[in-house]
Amino acid sequence: MYAARERPGGSVSSRRSNGTVTGIVALSVALVALVALTFVPTPYVIQRPGPVYDTLGTARSADGAEVPLIEIDGAETYPTGGTLDLTTVQVIGNRERTPTWFELAMAWTDPTRAVVPIDTVFPQGVSSDERDERNAALMVDSQHEATAAALTELGYDVGAMVRVVETVADSPADGLLRADDLVQAIDGEEIDSATALRDAIQQADGAEVTLTIERDGDETAVAVTPEKSTDAAGEEVWLIGIALTTDYDFPIDVRLQLDNVGGPSAGMMFALGIIDELTPGELNGGADVAGTGTIDAAGDVGPIGGIRQKLYGARDAGATVFLAPEQNCDEVVGHVPDGLQVYRTGTLKESLDILEKVAAGGDTSALPVCTATG
Repeated sequence: MYAARERPGGSVSSRRSNGTVTGIVALSVALVALVALTFVPTPYVIQRPGPVYDTLGTARSADGAEVPLIEIDGAETYPTGGTLDLTTVQVIGNRERTPTWFELAMAWTDPTRAVVPIDTVFPQGVSSDERDERNAALMVDSQHEATAAALTELGYDVGAMVRVVETVADSPADGLLRADDLVQAIDGEEIDSATALRDAIQQADGAEVTLTIERDGDETAVAVTPEKSTDAAGEEVWLIGIALTTDYDFPIDVRLQLDNVGGPSAGMMFALGIIDELTPGELNGGADVAGTGTIDAAGDVGPIGGIRQKLYGARDAGATVFLAPEQNCDEVVGHVPDGLQVYRTGTLKESLDILEKVAAGGDTSALPVCTATG
């Protein structure tokens, strides 16, 4: 009999055993990676284009009824045409359930979506419910500011009072100011908006300021020294620790009926829609126009978040013209979808001038567009 010779590299059974172990290890690593990609929380959320609402059209109310998005009583209104769309952004994920790494990978390759740090959308210590409540309050404020801006532009006399909503515990204003105080002046200068008061506090650069307030029908002066803090956007600012709102006295009744959208970014489009309803002719010349931007009672247009997603949302809804805040231009350049013409604007008046030229149907090459500043 002949003894079987062992082949180089070990026996067949030994090699099979080694291969099996290697396969099991590889499979285990793959399974662990799959679990991590699927279930391990991520520090990001995804922004994508949200619903688009025509301010000249209708919206669904809280009770499910179809109602005019803008409804006006006390003044003559006129037929409109085309669209004046406000644009929104949807957020995928929250602190309770973040997107998976698979979802993030897909979003990173999709030009219509953006992956952003979760802290920029859901600040530490703020629940989803608290964020929703804050955004709802910002929407209400933006509607008031838009109405004030539109009516002022049309020549109406709009009364305004700056009211304290609440004071922050252990802040400079704690114990000095209280809810429902009406702030009339700062250092002897009359103010007519919460924005004006905030700006005056910044200009004081930490020096003591004297607020003239009305409390329970009596006028009094309160001295308070601002302190430096960080606002919601992460900027260092001077604060006295009060939440403010501006109570307006409008000469006509304007109702903006959009219940399921939060934040202040629809302000400019609300203002344009109100003006279109209150003036003869079509503000947009019958074109499909979209836009975004905050607005204050003075008609100044401010920056917003998610501009790229709003551009795609507008294009997909059929808009051919888009009004973008000039402070968002760096984010716009190089990211405009085909078929959409974007114009930059810094004020309500500039937006109206742009729409006038668009409606005329002539040469629009001289209209302001976004250019990169970086």
